[in-house]
Amino acid sequence: MMKQWYEVANVDHIDSPALLVYPERITYNIRLLKKMVSEDTNRLRPHVKTNKMIEVCKMMMDAGIEQFKCSTIAEAEMLALSNAKDVMMAYQPVGPKIERWMKLVQAYPNTHFSCLLDNVDSIRELGFIAQNRKMNLSVYVDIDLGMGRTGSSVDQIERLLQCIEEQKHLVLEGVHGYDGHISNSDPEVREKESGVAYVLLKAAFDYLQPRCPYPLKMVIGGSPSFTSHAKRKDVTCSPGTFIFWDWGYRSRIPEQAFEYAAVLLMRVISVLDGRHVCVDLGYKAVASDPPLQRVLFLNADDATTVFQSEEHLVLSVGDSKRYPIGAVLYAIPTHICPTVALYDRTYVIQEHQNIATWQVIGRNRILNI
Repeated sequence: MMKQWYEVANVDHIDSPALLVYPERITYNIRLLKKMVSEDTNRLRPHVKTNKMIEVCKMMMDAGIEQFKCSTIAEAEMLALSNAKDVMMAYQPVGPKIERWMKLVQAYPNTHFSCLLDNVDSIRELGFIAQNRKMNLSVYVDIDLGMGRTGSSVDQIERLLQCIEEQKHLVLEGVHGYDGHISNSDPEVREKESGVAYVLLKAAFDYLQPRCPYPLKMVIGGSPSFTSHAKRKDVTCSPGTFIFWDWGYRSRIPEQAFEYAAVLLMRVISVLDGRHVCVDLGYKAVASDPPLQRVLFLNADDATTVFQSEEHLVLSVGDSKRYPIGAVLYAIPTHICPTVALYDRTYVIQEHQNIATWQVIGRNRILNI
């Protein structure tokens, strides 16, 4: 009997719970991403918070992608270790992060780094330290596009520009906006909401560009809005989940035809009765931020979650005789990004064989700096 794409022939060598990744499917997703922007990789700045792996980042670089986005200094250093040319940290450095950011920029001169700023206090503090170090730092103004998490309002842009111009060692590269609040399953609604987000960012850009003697950039969006922003030739897009995809986005964004490229492996550890079994996939092994159901089972169509605890997941099934002790189940997480961060390594599957392991190095808070 022919194996399903996700099945592993030498599965007995993989302890569970485990995260499996499939390079051929990752390659397909990278190709589709490029196709959606007409092969213009200058319009892509993928977010690496989803994959957190040097090997995956290098796969994107081998495909001609040179710009990347990250959330942490450790992820930024991971990209530098991957020899990435251009790295934006979509986060505003505060406290000890400022010193770490300075050290990172100095330690990896072959990588161009930038970070976000959204208020005058942070601009002045970063500018003051950069001046004392005699370092030039690249920055983007972060604009709130409606998510209400970080970012300045557009009506503050004049004040922020004035403050940046007062800092001799800060170089403005452009504007950034994340519209993570856009996630409606109706593509027409998402199209409209993405348009509103774009108009906000464009207003900030249109104020700044005439006042700067060089071209500025606009970086916008995540995965749900990528369908719309990919059509705008004046912006750089920052999807991240595309690399592995997940059940949540497959359900809500069906027009983005990315393939599942990361799978959770688990085993039955207890048969409770004729209709219930327990597997070793607790919420320490899969993201717990979405409500139940947190996974889509690939080889257990009748399985639904009853409850979950730290190391256990109790399932209701049609007939527990189909799921003896040790039976291997495969599933797609609803939310892949925080799921990846729960694992220190992934198992690389090619032609149904586990051929290697990749370290999830970006899950660490600190690498070398």
